Amino acid sequence: MQRPVSRRTPLSDVAPELRRRVRLLPPLPLGTSLGLRATRGLTALAARGGSVAGVRLRELSAGGVRLRVFTPAPGAPGAGPRAGLLWVHGGGFVIGTAPQDDRFCATTARNLGIVVASVRYRLAPEHPFPAGVDDAVAGWRWLRENAAALGVDPARIAVGGQSAGGGLAACAVQRIHDEGPGAPAAQWLFSPMLDDRTAARRDLDGVRHRVWDNRLNGIGWQAYLGTPPGAADVPAYAVAARRADLSGLPPAWLGIGTVDLFHDEGLAYVRALRAGGVDCVLDVVPGAPHGFEAWAAGSAPARDYVGRARSWLGAVLDGPAGTRTAASPAAP
Repeated sequence: MQRPVSRRTPLSDVAPELRRRVRLLPPLPLGTSLGLRATRGLTALAARGGSVAGVRLRELSAGGVRLRVFTPAPGAPGAGPRAGLLWVHGGGFVIGTAPQDDRFCATTARNLGIVVASVRYRLAPEHPFPAGVDDAVAGWRWLRENAAALGVDPARIAVGGQSAGGGLAACAVQRIHDEGPGAPAAQWLFSPMLDDRTAARRDLDGVRHRVWDNRLNGIGWQAYLGTPPGAADVPAYAVAARRADLSGLPPAWLGIGTVDLFHDEGLAYVRALRAGGVDCVLDVVPGAPHGFEAWAAGSAPARDYVGRARSWLGAVLDGPAGTRTAASPAAP
């Protein structure tokens, strides 16, 4: 079958505040092993730093899984046992590293008065499924088992992530729901990578979505699944959107931009969650490409978007008997 003519997402479709930044982003050379190694190296270099005053960072190993744990200083918002968050970084399953989200995690810990544990999960293709979701679940279990020592309420721990990390977070939530012990209090999903069938859609190949397009999407899913994306069947907990019954899962917040490749699959997952009776807030940002809250963190759209997300998380983690952990109201 003839491949469609390639056309880039018009810059005019991107929000004005994000246009200059998105034009400066280089293409990701993930199609070769050399390009993959180079991208990983550059990502690791760019991820250094990001400390936030009033938050202590520790890195530790728990059962073979490395975690970066952010604890707010005494006197930060929140009284009594704190809530917690397990965070999973993005990178299409094949790149990225936990320190790239240090500032985001530390600021979330400080602003909400919660403990955040960011997991360094194993990357594909060297470590295909189920390695990534195994590591996310192991991080959750460590956070829950060590809740008392961390001053965390084990009933108020959310699971969240961005991009591939959002997909892994959604799969981890499904698996924890089925296997226990306990259950996450919420799922917090930023532009999540939820459905391998998107990568199998040849009509999307010609749309060069900015930052992350369907060619890169196919590379990521192929590396993670070990088979071409879009197969009739995939293993349980490998692809979040393939689960038929989402009933009983914790409340969810899902954010996505209108010019993100994952826009349609994100909306479909929200519909499936709601059909299963799950309370779900959808935040759609006009003109936002993939991951804009990371590479344009200082822009007004990103600040407002992350602010709404944190407000929702703080309100949900309060719980019926909790105390306010966020000063601003929950997002609608």
